[in-house]
Amino acid sequence: MASADRGKVVLAYSGGLDSTLLIILLREHYGFKEVIPVLLDVGQGEEEIRLAMERAEKLGVEVRFIDAKKEFVENYIHRCIKANGSYEGYPVGTSMSRVLIALKVAEVAREVGATAVAHGCTGKGNDQFRMEAAFKYAAPDLEVVAPVRELNLTRTQEEEMLKSKGIEPKRARGKIGGDVNMWSHSIGSGQFEDLVTPCPEEEYYWVKPLREVPDKPREVTITFKEGIPVDVDGITDPVEMIFYLNRVGGEYGVGKIDILEDGIIGFKSREIYEAPAATILLQTHADLEHLTLTKEQLRLKREIDRLWADMVYHGLWLHPLRKDLDAFIDSTQKWVSGKITVRLQKGNFEIVRRESEFSLFAPEIRGLRAKGFDQRDATGAVRIFTLPFQLYSKKGR
Repeated sequence: MASADRGKVVLAYSGGLDSTLLIILLREHYGFKEVIPVLLDVGQGEEEIRLAMERAEKLGVEVRFIDAKKEFVENYIHRCIKANGSYEGYPVGTSMSRVLIALKVAEVAREVGATAVAHGCTGKGNDQFRMEAAFKYAAPDLEVVAPVRELNLTRTQEEEMLKSKGIEPKRARGKIGGDVNMWSHSIGSGQFEDLVTPCPEEEYYWVKPLREVPDKPREVTITFKEGIPVDVDGITDPVEMIFYLNRVGGEYGVGKIDILEDGIIGFKSREIYEAPAATILLQTHADLEHLTLTKEQLRLKREIDRLWADMVYHGLWLHPLRKDLDAFIDSTQKWVSGKITVRLQKGNFEIVRRESEFSLFAPEIRGLRAKGFDQRDATGAVRIFTLPFQLYSKKGR
């Protein structure tokens, strides 16, 4: 039963099962006079957007559409690349997109004079933390409504409620659902409830099965400037190079991820992802760092990177410490420029060429055939290095 009219509410809308049902619930159960769905394009694809628009039209609401692809790449994905952002094997994607979406929803809510913002996250998952942290950062005075969590709804209940309103809970692609943006496709989002069942091939949007992968390898060259990809096989548009690597990498079966993941609440779940562009860019960027940064820089940065990814995954994108970590990361990236060429082949890729004006690789000194280093100079250093071991031996340690 709806309460008295409560004014306007702005909804984080994707057109999926949860957010579509929320248009109905926010009006009929919560009593909001006007529901304003905000749909961000973060590279999920035309089919997903088309289905979202069709469902909104059927429910009689006008969608506020925002093309956020460029902002997502430049302000989020590029930061992820510089930080080698991977959490337990997952290239943080949804973790970032949820923050961007929530910030835009709060922005619209301010603009239209809404009294509340709403999301369709479940009470079992991670996204509720990410979105609500962003809501409270950007609009702390607005009410946050989370119907799926507050009404303790199951997926089956949601599907039945939608059907009763004449909306078939079909997917734009595949049957399992999940979350997709240009950086990562989360398949099922925790719906795999055993450790054996393989993910059906049709659920992958980009990654082809190995039997469809070309036999002939293909090389791709990526140019980085200060840690950011600026050219991929001649493509210089920051958005298009991500789409290109998803397509080309996916054609060669690159980017499948099947892991056990420790969620924010602390439960383990089996998570399936596909992320061809992220897989290629994160590995090539880390390799270029190894070529251009010192041993000591790399040691500290790997710890900073791990902390960065951990914070982003756990909904702390807007925390001051994350910005402090970015300051250190940015300082290191002024040396991370050069070209990396990879060879794509069935289900994997290898780095075949590395070039950088800031390379610290010095075969003229380190090479076994080179005479740039007089080996006799190491004698004293080795003697000093081994002195403590003589002491340990004498003391029986």
